[in-house]
Amino acid sequence: MPTMTLTQHNFQTTIADHPIVLVDWWAGWCRPCHQFAPVYEASSDRHPEIVHGKVDTEAEQALTALANVDRFPTLMAFREGLLVYSQAGFMTTDVLEDLVQQIRWLDMDQVRSTAYAPSPAPARLAGRATGPDRYGWPGL
Repeated sequence: MPTMTLTQHNFQTTIADHPIVLVDWWAGWCRPCHQFAPVYEASSDRHPEIVHGKVDTEAEQALTALANVDRFPTLMAFREGLLVYSQAGFMTTDVLEDLVQQIRWLDMDQVRSTAYAPSPAPARLAGRATGPDRYGWPGL
């Protein structure tokens, strides 16, 4: 399957409607983005069951800002609608293939339990110490 252009109009539905979605955030002026493009295209040919989306960050500035992407290329991976990977930088074919396999074999029950687990009570960092209101060294 060829790569798919993602925009603010189809981004959410694409993530929601497909089991695995990879997203390449790229910029036209970015040399590493141009080097990563054929690696990403080859992955889309090798894995037609996985959506390989591309976001042109110059054309989709609002979407890029919403995703907090500020380094290029950035690769994000979504599995069952959840963000499971996000990292900036060029990847070789072998590294990308290894990542695809790791995403396929993720234990999503564990990911969901971690993602939706209640947060622990915040640690008490400051405030009044417990005990009697005495100051100074004992016996003074």
